[in-house]
Amino acid sequence: MRPWTYDNEQWTKLPVYLRHLPLFTRNMDFTSMVVRFLWALYLRDFVFRFYIRLQTKGTSFHELYKKYPKLILISNHASHIDATSIAAAIPKRYWRDLYIAAAKDYFFSNPFFTFFSQHCLGAIPVDRNDRKGEAINLILRLLSELDRIWLIIFPEGTRSPDGKIHEFKRGVSIFSERSGTPILFLYIDGNSRLWPKNARWARPGKLVIHVGPVHPPGPIEAVYGEYKKWVCGINPHAFED
Repeated sequence: MRPWTYDNEQWTKLPVYLRHLPLFTRNMDFTSMVVRFLWALYLRDFVFRFYIRLQTKGTSFHELYKKYPKLILISNHASHIDATSIAAAIPKRYWRDLYIAAAKDYFFSNPFFTFFSQHCLGAIPVDRNDRKGEAINLILRLLSELDRIWLIIFPEGTRSPDGKIHEFKRGVSIFSERSGTPILFLYIDGNSRLWPKNARWARPGKLVIHVGPVHPPGPIEAVYGEYKKWVCGINPHAFED
């Protein structure tokens, strides 16, 4: 992928859904800063305080931020609430460096979702039918070239149909090994109960995010094995039989 010069026709032909990413903008624009601030107030100080009672357990995000400027954050995925709950658990002052690898066919499916995904989530569009590896190359560039980046990835690839954790896809290890980025284990307890697949809205209730160990880059079998061992210490029934 040749470098972007920002002032030539490459920029004018760049898809709108990519123009919020720092490799192209070089910094966060004013609109994103304002929208993220307002979204953070709504998300943290209302939704995840009064409607969904969010609790975080385990390693401090403050300590992790000091020690790890770059991390791939992996978590179980059973609900539409997963990405926003992880963001709500992370202090707002770190959001500038927080991104999520998000399915392009859902998070960028219409103008409203595109605006929300760009400015509220810092979403990186991933085409699940991409055969050219464009999304992989984009994520690898972000992980390699940015001074700081925390990237949320759901290694199962899609929401669990039964709330159980299923086998991981290879993408996490590809990104981690090729960029030398360590992996932070997260486990969301209660997501499938509060917002099960095919439900229109989330139910009120308690949600717990467990922040676990940081795993070095490695093959997906090792990552999955260590993640399973850690999660089973919290919830022995979290995985598929």
